[in-house]
Amino acid sequence: MATRAHECPDAAPASPAGAARVTDAAGAPVCERCVLADTYLWRLRGLLGRRELPAGEGLLLRPCGSVHSWFLRFPIDVVLLDGDMNVLKVIAPLRPWRMAGARGARCVLELAAGQARARGIGPGDRLVVENGVRG
Repeated sequence: MATRAHECPDAAPASPAGAARVTDAAGAPVCERCVLADTYLWRLRGLLGRRELPAGEGLLLRPCGSVHSWFLRFPIDVVLLDGDMNVLKVIAPLRPWRMAGARGARCVLELAAGQARARGIGPGDRLVVENGVRG
């Protein structure tokens, strides 16, 4: 599927009723319930207002080249991705009141603190978004 240089591949639309699943290229789960924040309002809200982000849950922001953790109550792992879902950089953990970005980033996957290491995610890995997972 073709994408513009500033976008990530298409996946299921952002929805509070549904989520996507993110895996590595070998099919190992990275995020079992990933909300896709692909509208301005979903990206603006992000994780604000949540008290925690449980293991196995996450937020994929697209398009997005950088994030901040202002007003968050907890640390998160941040995975910065290019337009082909290749991992450019992992910040683990990103504590509250910090910023993170990477040159060439087009998508950002936010995970519970410690999940990037636990799932073996690192620069050069390729992630895959699976459509149609309902929560």
